[in-house]
Amino acid sequence: MATGSAATAVAVLLTLPLAGLGPFAPGPDPRPDPPSTAAGHLAWARTLEPAIVSRAQWGADPQLLDQKPHYADAVHAVVIHHTDHSNGYTCADSPALVREIYQAHAVGKGWGDIGYNFLVDTCGTIFEGRLGGTDRPVIGAHTVGLNTGTTGIAAIGTFTAGTPVPEPLRRSIERLIAWKLALTQTDPASRTHLTSRNSDSRFAKNTTADVPTVFGHIEAYETNCPGDALMQLLPTFRRDAARLQGEARMLAHEDLGRQGKRVR
Repeated sequence: MATGSAATAVAVLLTLPLAGLGPFAPGPDPRPDPPSTAAGHLAWARTLEPAIVSRAQWGADPQLLDQKPHYADAVHAVVIHHTDHSNGYTCADSPALVREIYQAHAVGKGWGDIGYNFLVDTCGTIFEGRLGGTDRPVIGAHTVGLNTGTTGIAAIGTFTAGTPVPEPLRRSIERLIAWKLALTQTDPASRTHLTSRNSDSRFAKNTTADVPTVFGHIEAYETNCPGDALMQLLPTFRRDAARLQGEARMLAHEDLGRQGKRVR
């Protein structure tokens, strides 16, 4: 029997047909000619992949899509956001909230698609965001100037100072960070260099930004996102995501060692 976030994801999927969404209906091809990545050589990274509710499963309306996927060379960092929604929603409300964000970003802001790469609800359910393939370095629209080479993870809710962060939400974010950065063998507790593409960010266009591999939106743009409660958790996110990577690598090393192979 599934437990934790996996059980929550299953529960959410079971509710979708009741809303007439047809969760297994075919949608746009999520991987149109993406660049190659190192993922095929990282068996240990694949073990970290969490359960993710796909766009088709949460009911992304293809009629709203007006953006083809664009790709970076790799994901070098993760940016943490919050969506600024009320925290009083139930898990059954989450697909509708994701559709609402999709509509607001694709149509209201004219971005052609949802800006975030992933969204996570209070129960720890992870939703696929921007089209292009969850294991690919899809360029989103979540952090002005630093969208290229980053993945945007949005916590559904508002996490200002003193707001409790549910443990399932925290754990799912940590696992998502661990997995996405493991695909490029990036340490969640390290730093990286990104090139700013827009002077509206905190970094002038075409300059190099020296940033942590896990950072908050506010560190790249003039905003209150992701809120003080999530900002205070960034050291925990980094530490625990790095621990998850270490555990996965160790298990893979032991397994491949028995087979006389080498962990990459």
